[in-house]
Amino acid sequence: MSGEEAKKAETPAEEKPTVESQPSSSIPKSNVFSMFGGAPASSSFSVSMTSATVASAKDNEQEDGDAEEAPASPDVHFEPLVKLEKVDVKSNEEDEEVTFKIRAKLFRFDKTNEPGEWKERGTGDVRFLKHKESGKVRLVMRRDKTLKTCANHYIMPDLKLSTNVGSDRSWVYSVSVDISEGEPEALTLAIRFANSENANLFKDRFSEAQESNSAAFGKK
Repeated sequence: MSGEEAKKAETPAEEKPTVESQPSSSIPKSNVFSMFGGAPASSSFSVSMTSATVASAKDNEQEDGDAEEAPASPDVHFEPLVKLEKVDVKSNEEDEEVTFKIRAKLFRFDKTNEPGEWKERGTGDVRFLKHKESGKVRLVMRRDKTLKTCANHYIMPDLKLSTNVGSDRSWVYSVSVDISEGEPEALTLAIRFANSENANLFKDRFSEAQESNSAAFGKK
C-alpha cells in the first residue's frame, strides 16, 4: 500500500449534515387576514359569522313574541259635552207646490247714485210656488250655495214684462212689493236666461201665473 492510500484509509469519510424533520405544528401557515390586522384564522371568522346569525334569529323570534303578546288597544268612548237636538228648519214653502222652475241670473236697478246702474243680485233657480189652499202663485229665487232669497214676490196681474234693450233672452219688470230682504220694498228687476227659448218659456208661464192669481186674489 502506497503512502497516499494509507492516508486516505486513515481519514474518516466526510460527514453529511442531517436535517431533522420539524413537527407540523411549528410550521407557520399562511394567513391573509393576519397580515392586515384581520381575524387570526379563517376558522375563527366562520364561527363569528355563525354566532351572529344565531343571535339575529333569536332577536327576530323575540320581536315576533313581543308583537304577539302586545295587548290590543282599548275601545275608548267619549261622551259629548253638549248634546244637540235635531231641529226642523222650515222654509215657509211646506204648503206650496212647485209649478215651474228654470235657471237664471237676476239684476237689480240701483237708483242711489245718478245715473242709476244695474247690479247683480244673484244666480240660481227661479221657481213658481202655488199655495195648495189659496191657489196664489209667487216667484221665489234663491242664490246658489247660500240659498238666500234674492227675489220673493207674488206674480200680480198688473206686472208687465218688457224686453231688455239689445237682448232677446232677458226681461225687465217692476214689482211694488218684494220681501226677499225681509222688509217690503219696490224693485226694478232684470232677469236673464241662457237663451231666447228659456226667456220665452218664462214669459209664457209668467202669464199663466198672472191669470191664476187674478182668480185667486179676486176671491172673497
